[in-house]
Amino acid sequence: MSSDACAAYLVIPGTPEAVRYALLLLGAQPPLCNLTKAGRSNAEIVLAEILNNIVEHAYANSSGVIEVTLAPSADGTFCQIEDQGAGLPDGKLPHTHLPKNAAQNDPPEGGFGWFLIRSLTTDLTYDRRGSRNRLSFTLPSEPC
Repeated sequence: MSSDACAAYLVIPGTPEAVRYALLLLGAQPPLCNLTKAGRSNAEIVLAEILNNIVEHAYANSSGVIEVTLAPSADGTFCQIEDQGAGLPDGKLPHTHLPKNAAQNDPPEGGFGWFLIRSLTTDLTYDRRGSRNRLSFTLPSEPC
């Protein structure tokens, strides 16, 4: 991981173990360590969801690395995450609705990730160029 004037750049293998390590490392370094407790918590939720999605889906049938760039911005912390795994279905960000429960005592196991990501970020964009996925967003200075 390198840092330059409170920016951070990290390249990790696309594995669950590397994601856990990256979350610890990124949370302890600028710019995330400069956030409020609530801001760091939101950042960890968003980054964990995104990085784990890349491992589970983009690299489901392959392996590769994940590049994470974080930098302070006027509105909070700018984040860019890139990988060379499979692209998002239809080349678009998934829906934002909460999953409908089959029954209140039997809630679905998944489907909350993209709702959380969209709820806790601003300026969320996805782009696929060639074999590269790029997800960019801002973690607001003040938690949403």
